[in-house]
Amino acid sequence: MIGATLAFGAIALIGYLLWPTWQSARAGDPDRIPVSVGGTLFNVDSHAFRRKVQKHSGPQERVDLSYLYPSLQATDVPRHVSVEAFEEAPQPIDRIFLSISAHHDVMSPETRLRTIYPRYSDQVMAPQDGLATRPFRDATPYSNEDLFIGDESALVARCTRDGKTPGMCLSERRINGADLSFRFPRAWLAQWRDVGEAMDTLTTQLAGPRG
Repeated sequence: MIGATLAFGAIALIGYLLWPTWQSARAGDPDRIPVSVGGTLFNVDSHAFRRKVQKHSGPQERVDLSYLYPSLQATDVPRHVSVEAFEEAPQPIDRIFLSISAHHDVMSPETRLRTIYPRYSDQVMAPQDGLATRPFRDATPYSNEDLFIGDESALVARCTRDGKTPGMCLSERRINGADLSFRFPRAWLAQWRDVGEAMDTLTTQLAGPRG
């Protein structure tokens, strides 16, 4: 009986010691997942991943993320919209999308802005609220798009024009071996400074402050 009592006490002690760890594992994912893209380390919010197959630590060729705007909160809960509701009124996009991919030494966004875009665009239009517009010519690789450049290049974005579907913008930046590609609705350019700050904030959260 003494032996049984001791054995029972040992089992209870082990169960008690292991219980917090087991509870922690059941509680959910870690807050952040370290991911290496192009040899560059990023700490990604576990709820920001758009593809479950990418939701793991370690080296990856590319990760696709999304954040609510303007709160920049990460959520992996999809927004369900019925066909009837969409037909009555198109649902506005409330997220900023970000893809991080290894660039393998292709042309940098800065070089493309300096040497490629001027070949296919018209003259810069007069800035409005500090945001200059440079339309791309028809019959070029960027036809039906415009280039937007904010004061002191606080924001650089290439955007499709509004048509049957709302225009979307692409803004790119490079960090070491990875390129960050942000996508957001063209309509957000009405508050372009806020959008630029949001991209800066996300970049700092993911990769730390840049020197």
